[in-house]
Amino acid sequence: MNSKKITEQQNSNSMHIDKQSVEEILHIINNEDAKIANCVQNAIPQISKFVNAVINSFLNKGRLFYIGAGTSGRLGVLDASECPPTFRTNSDMVQGIIAGGDIALRHSVEGAEDDGHAGKNEMEIYNVNKQDVVLGISANGNAQFILHALKEAKLRRATTGLLICNIPQKLDYIDHIISVIVGPEIIAGSTRMKAGTATKMILNMITTTSMIKLNKTYGNLMVDLTACNKKLWDRGCRIISKITNLNSKESMELLNSADGEVKIAIAMWKLECNKNTARKILKDVNGNLSKVID
Repeated sequence: MNSKKITEQQNSNSMHIDKQSVEEILHIINNEDAKIANCVQNAIPQISKFVNAVINSFLNKGRLFYIGAGTSGRLGVLDASECPPTFRTNSDMVQGIIAGGDIALRHSVEGAEDDGHAGKNEMEIYNVNKQDVVLGISANGNAQFILHALKEAKLRRATTGLLICNIPQKLDYIDHIISVIVGPEIIAGSTRMKAGTATKMILNMITTTSMIKLNKTYGNLMVDLTACNKKLWDRGCRIISKITNLNSKESMELLNSADGEVKIAIAMWKLECNKNTARKILKDVNGNLSKVID
């Protein structure tokens, strides 16, 4: 990777931040944060290629792994853990791996990012294979835990990617480079700030776009949802009502009859059938609700 790390440089806009008032500091941070969306936009062609690889992997029963250290690792675990409740995926479909293990989610594990052997071992533990995609997340792009994991993943014929906030060097074991140059941090080297925000935005884009293309939504409604708490029963009821024009009571009765599965409930309503028939028909169209009700 490039030896001159952008993420480690001083930001000229915050050189005297320690002498500023609270409100002035907040404006400096906000002004820097306002630049991030444009930086991400510049990387959309790279992100798009990677997302297409992820979609193809999912269609072939593959998995998406995020692997990172520190803030990057925590953000990967966060995005992965949000997929089952949001899109009704199984917990194996998107997985986050952090250097130092789960204890590193709450506590810093010093030196974990430098342990390349541990990164390689993680790919062995999860039996990464040619159906899978592995995305390394590293703000400066030099964490050995991540690079060794990607090298091992490539040996196992997985598709590999690296999300960084620096100028990359071409590495033959990485298929997709997503380089988002957000510039020096407000506090030099504190990549939980702009780099972290950019990372969060991109991970949201990767999984959300992939799930849309796997028919997890109808328009922008989260129809592949199973109600399992009061909030989700209420949300499911509102989604059904929006699509079917049934009132709240009728929508809730329909959702109950579908065991809390929103997409099944809507298919039952449209096709005037029971939940088993609705489930079979949806399976025949790969879960595409539009093909059932439009």
